[in-house]
Amino acid sequence: MTTAKLFTPLKAGAIDLKNRIVMAPLTRNRARAEDDAPYEIHVDYYSQRAGAGLIVTEASQISPEGKGYAWTPGIHSAAQVAGWKAVTDAVHARGGRIVLQLWHVGRISHTSLQPDGQAPVAPSAVSAGAKTFDGEQFVETSTPRALELSEIPRVIEDYRKAARNALEAGFDGVEVHAANGYLIDQFLRDGANKRTDEYGGSVENRTRLMREVVEAVVDIWGADRVGIRLSPFSAANNISDSDPMPLFEHAVDILNGFGLAYLHMIEGQTGGPRELEEGQSIAALRARFDGVYMANNGYDRTLAIDMVESGKADLVAFGRPYIANPDLAERLKQDAPLNEPDSSTFYGGGREGYTDYPFLNETEAA
Repeated sequence: MTTAKLFTPLKAGAIDLKNRIVMAPLTRNRARAEDDAPYEIHVDYYSQRAGAGLIVTEASQISPEGKGYAWTPGIHSAAQVAGWKAVTDAVHARGGRIVLQLWHVGRISHTSLQPDGQAPVAPSAVSAGAKTFDGEQFVETSTPRALELSEIPRVIEDYRKAARNALEAGFDGVEVHAANGYLIDQFLRDGANKRTDEYGGSVENRTRLMREVVEAVVDIWGADRVGIRLSPFSAANNISDSDPMPLFEHAVDILNGFGLAYLHMIEGQTGGPRELEEGQSIAALRARFDGVYMANNGYDRTLAIDMVESGKADLVAFGRPYIANPDLAERLKQDAPLNEPDSSTFYGGGREGYTDYPFLNETEAA
């Protein structure tokens, strides 16, 4: 019997992958409270999942300003670099590949999570009207202040430093988070970006920050070890745009010129329906990108196999199934039953619901 293409190797830029199954970035809010660093439980969690062709880490803030939720890890301090280095060493020891997702939340934050209780930053002083978790409860995001034009080079430099830290931490590459209503997505979308300078207004201007961040990160890593994540038609965190198709056509055209390792696309609503409105097309955006295409959102085994066989996707990212199935790639290959996740342990806590889900061989032996 022929092996489905989903389970065969692929080279994404300079990164050799043993299969085309990706562990999607999953925020689990378990970083060490005092310094936002990963520690022993993260080493176990990620190394358990090294059977994936590629692991994309949970989003990790590039600076204290970039933080939007309690207990999310960063990549801006020595302690965080050391914590991540233990993770990458363990994943590599099990034959895995892992990239770090670089994150700045922009306006999706709260003053209690910001340095000195300051207002979060954003392209414009437009509140998201979304929710975040401050360590005790869900609270409404704080109204942001608009970044001054003079501050934008500093934000880009924070991305550059974070990319350099990820290199020091032993990752195989990095993914720029430009999706789900966070800072880069806020600059892209005219619902959040009301600027009148060279970072606002036209599609060319609103894509400028994305381009400059990618340039900075590529300068550290080389384009063939950099990916990027977009969510063109998602309203996550109340993000919106009056005409997303031409905006993201232009964005993909810019990204196509870099020769990136991959383009990671959320197809439809983040964690929700895949259906698109009239005039919106993931296929048309995908066709503009010459490199490796990573599909994400609501994939099961059958859809993943079909999309890769047909050439509509090169890689498929699985999120929620990876929470409860550390050996998901093997389970998919064998068409074995999946463990059901416990949603009460998704966010925060320790090992329970994090590193204690059984592997297939343990389930069969029970």
